[in-house]
Amino acid sequence: MAATEFADELAELAVTYQHIAAAAKRLEGIAYKTPVLTSSQADHHADASVFFKCENFQRVGAFKFRGAYNAISCLSEEQKQQGVVAFSSGNHAQGMALAARMLGVHATIVMPSSAPAMKLAATREYGAEIILYDREREDREVIAAQLSAERGCAVIPAYDHADVIAGQGTAAKELFDAVGPLDYLFVCTGGGGLLSGCAIAAAQLSPGCIVIGVEPEAGNDAQQSLRTGNIVHIPVPDTIADGAQTQHVGKLVLPILQAYVKDIVTVSDDQLRTQMRFFAERMKIVVEPAGCLAAAAVLHRVLPFAGEKVGVIVSGGNVDMELFARSIAAAKPFS
Repeated sequence: MAATEFADELAELAVTYQHIAAAAKRLEGIAYKTPVLTSSQADHHADASVFFKCENFQRVGAFKFRGAYNAISCLSEEQKQQGVVAFSSGNHAQGMALAARMLGVHATIVMPSSAPAMKLAATREYGAEIILYDREREDREVIAAQLSAERGCAVIPAYDHADVIAGQGTAAKELFDAVGPLDYLFVCTGGGGLLSGCAIAAAQLSPGCIVIGVEPEAGNDAQQSLRTGNIVHIPVPDTIADGAQTQHVGKLVLPILQAYVKDIVTVSDDQLRTQMRFFAERMKIVVEPAGCLAAAAVLHRVLPFAGEKVGVIVSGGNVDMELFARSIAAAKPFS
């Protein structure tokens, strides 16, 4: 493809860096500027200089607040009065619930009945109305569409939404602002909204940075989609990473991944358990399984990046304590 054709193609993408910069202004003083942590033990295991952008310290305990607040903020006053509806296994649900409360908007969240109890409880506590569904037999997108038609509320999906993607990209913007250019950026991947936003930010702020998405082995729909060039649908993945149990990437997401992401790799549930234990023992932080995806890929050296400067997005820390305890107990430490 000629350079001019590629530039034209990028100009047609739903989200640009300008959208991310605008989102950063809306989120200033609202979203937390989460810490960037380092660990000599992590550097040893990775054989690289690793910088962890810890979104487990974000409002609601996950990066999802960024996209939720930005998306609701971009609605017209009439749309805000009609309310919003979203579907999520937990973190987007909480982000939408809190953002809606802060902006005075009614939020209805479609959540699976199997969602972690603490995520259901937190979403209710933030003031959202919850509609439960059976993720094995019902389609959450259909339920949300029906609610939108009946109530006139705006649907704000967890990842396939331009304003959500732009909001998520502010996490990487803050990372680059804090540590400068990176050689690699590893990003936890479910539906691809975080990966998309972060990849756009990387292209602008660290053009030489290689962006890698990380999925659970059991749920590699984004990997298949990127490698085949078509959106691949899969059954609900059987993985402890409940925040990455998506079945396909979005229509807005795939073109962004094709433009800016080098590859998507996978890690096993056992590797996630090991990473959870490492974060708890060595860095004294609680990270949910899906939040460990990118870090697990780096500390298990799934790609050769010895001696490089590597960024890792730690996407969230909302984990059921019983699952956390079982995972830590079953985890093998790094050798």
